[in-house]
Amino acid sequence: MWVPGVGLLSRLMLSALTRAGRFCILKSGAVRLMDVPAVNRRGLSDYYPHLMPSVGFGKSSSRVYRCRSETKRYITSPRVAETLVRILRGKRKSCQLFLECNPGPGILTRALLESGAKVIALESDETFIPQLKSLGKKVNGRLEVVYCDFFKLDPRSRGILTPPVMTSDMLFQYLGIEAQPWSKGAPLKAIGILPPKNERSALWKLLHDLYSCTSIYKYGRLELNLFITEKECRKIMANPQNPGLYQALSVLCQIACGIKLLHTESCLSFDTYTANGQLAKQKHRESLEQNLCFIQLTPHRNLFTGSLTPFNYDVFFHMLRQCFMKRNAKLIDHLHSLSPIDAMHILKQIKKNKDVKVIDMYPEDFQHLFETIECSKDDNYKWLYDDFMEDVII
Repeated sequence: MWVPGVGLLSRLMLSALTRAGRFCILKSGAVRLMDVPAVNRRGLSDYYPHLMPSVGFGKSSSRVYRCRSETKRYITSPRVAETLVRILRGKRKSCQLFLECNPGPGILTRALLESGAKVIALESDETFIPQLKSLGKKVNGRLEVVYCDFFKLDPRSRGILTPPVMTSDMLFQYLGIEAQPWSKGAPLKAIGILPPKNERSALWKLLHDLYSCTSIYKYGRLELNLFITEKECRKIMANPQNPGLYQALSVLCQIACGIKLLHTESCLSFDTYTANGQLAKQKHRESLEQNLCFIQLTPHRNLFTGSLTPFNYDVFFHMLRQCFMKRNAKLIDHLHSLSPIDAMHILKQIKKNKDVKVIDMYPEDFQHLFETIECSKDDNYKWLYDDFMEDVII
């Protein structure tokens, strides 16, 4: 098993204590632990905050975990709402279930309900709650309104939580949604707009949750339908043919999910509210140049059928982060600092020459590289770690 040592962060120590038959070489040398008492093994839940027992879904006067208000975008155009319903619903008349994140004034909510869908509205701004609940009274129980911030579910910070910050377990149990096997289809579809000020952080958190099968992905292959800026969209869909945009985030997204660009809309079609709840004035130039892309992220059914698992995904993250720190370097130079296994032997197994660069590797090539090192039987030790190994969430 992995042995936690100096320089390994909590999430990496977690991997160290949950998977058997793995090794770690620190700067001080090689270490191996044969018998780690079960009492010392920790699960991901050990790092989650605890919920205040008396907390409901309404406003709480005592907040231990402080939720900072942020700028949000809302769909306020009926035309955009109707377009999204056509994309998501097509000609379906069945009562499909949608999880709508920060619906705001409920323009899209109303359009979904009119199409015959059932909606769970997760709203983080109390200002819109009465309006949404009023709408819910008119649709015979097809709208459930919850005071919750979808993008802040299961925060990494310790402490007691109060709404709109909560855990996915609390939310899904309240809604009566049961976990589905990973091999089955998506239990429900989520719709939302990534927070304008921290899109990248939100994406990294979602990827961490997906690869570790925690938070919302503990309940199955949840399908996300999100508006994201065109700039970030191009990055997550990039490959070696777009070297200026290609990065670790691109690889992780494409390995984990099927990505579809469903629609592109101008920023002028959305209203942006500041952290103080005021309607923000968009800069004219920025509005003309920036578009939002509506993308669909569907986790791959076969993501964990190889050597990549929820227990060693953090090593995969680290490998990619290390490689893309010097994206124009030769892959063989990175391999010397990543693994004690002979670099030329690894390259032969993945059918790459010694001059191949990081920027020339496609996402599936990186997955093949990782699985080749993981499955190697030639060496006792698989990976090298440095004391400065950093967290994967930024």
